[in-house]
Amino acid sequence: MKANSLSAAFTTNKVEESRNFYVKYFDAKVTFDCGWYVNLEFGSKTSTLQFMSPQQPEHQLSNGAGLIYNFTVEDVDAEYETLTTAGLEVVVPLEEHPWGDKGFAVQDPNGISLYIYSEREPSEEFKPFFK
Repeated sequence: MKANSLSAAFTTNKVEESRNFYVKYFDAKVTFDCGWYVNLEFGSKTSTLQFMSPQQPEHQLSNGAGLIYNFTVEDVDAEYETLTTAGLEVVVPLEEHPWGDKGFAVQDPNGISLYIYSEREPSEEFKPFFK
């Protein structure tokens, strides 16, 4: 199979809160919203997330624990300042990492960790792992 795109749909009872959070703090564009299902676009049509409330018996509520969405940004320091000034609690401090990024994490209304980072030159130890 050759996929044209990939996105994650998260089943929650917090569809409205999720939509509002990502629009307010992450400049998401709402491209579809029927109340129980919302599609959010970030920067380009290939970066999307969906949130939906259960509609079928097989639609179980998701648990945000252990789930991380990664957001690559141009200036992680500016994003850190913007989001912390807006009142978001940082759950992973802003740090430079030897594998080639500088980042921090906050959480969305569902408990999903949102790792916001900018790429950096990796240390010599990690350079051999890049393909």
